[in-house]
Amino acid sequence: MNLGQTAHLEQTIAGPLEFTGVGLHSGAPVTMRLLSAPAGSGIVFRRTDLDNFEIPATGRNVAKVSYATSLMRQGVLISTTEHLLSALIGMGVDNVIVEIDNLELPILDGSAMPYVEAFREAGIKTQRRKRESIKVLRPLEVREGDKFIGVYPGSGYRIQYRIDFPSPIGRQETSIDLAAETYGTFIAPARTFGYKADEKKLRDMGLIRGASSENAIVLGPNGPENGPLRFSDEYVRHKVLDLIGDLALAGRRIEGLVVAERAGHAMHTALVARLMKDRSAWELAHVPAEAAEAEDESLTVAAMRRPALIGA
Repeated sequence: MNLGQTAHLEQTIAGPLEFTGVGLHSGAPVTMRLLSAPAGSGIVFRRTDLDNFEIPATGRNVAKVSYATSLMRQGVLISTTEHLLSALIGMGVDNVIVEIDNLELPILDGSAMPYVEAFREAGIKTQRRKRESIKVLRPLEVREGDKFIGVYPGSGYRIQYRIDFPSPIGRQETSIDLAAETYGTFIAPARTFGYKADEKKLRDMGLIRGASSENAIVLGPNGPENGPLRFSDEYVRHKVLDLIGDLALAGRRIEGLVVAERAGHAMHTALVARLMKDRSAWELAHVPAEAAEAEDESLTVAAMRRPALIGA
């Protein structure tokens, strides 16, 4: 059975998964549970501390976007959603309920790898509904000074990303094709990062209260203070991780090429807004009936137990 990003039918997780930790910015303790959801449900957040109030993970619910991507509906907030959304899209999970007892998701180790490992251990269940994607028909671009992001027609889900940060990061670039199912190996392990010199300013702004050397790469003048890196270009890979999570707010996977340079959460979600506004730039692509029928013959739970290739 074909699993992951290229599966022809929708998928959900095989059973409840629980994660505990602290929010990166709030520092508050949080418990989060992921539950199976019916086909066609999409990704829905549920605030168990607020009478199970639900917030679908869609572009219309995007709230503040600066150091993290947040969702808001009727004044209820869910913050720092990008790592989980990235893991769900990257591993081919279409439908899930995310129960959370606070406003911010746990940062875990600063990457999406804990989610990927949990999905592999529990398994992913194929559902009886054909998967749809957003097939890009013509280019859409967002520019802001020297920052840029655009999406173009193409096969698969390909991403090219270039960053240019102060020393010791400098310029890095990478590309990935999610259709090749490389997310868990090459993108998920990449951790969030920050400069030690910015710590006091950010904490004074009420941010990164939960940050530590256990959940972020801490950059000093000469490089990481808590190395080694998992990849030589871990910084740009983490930006790709964030981008995949932010573009998940389009509601479906994208079929096309995404190119980004010096972009961030605000520009990522601005592209989602452009996509949602310009319906003539894309169409919903359906899997051919014969492909779905072939896969429908083996609707089972797949136990994807494979080694977690951290540091590959």
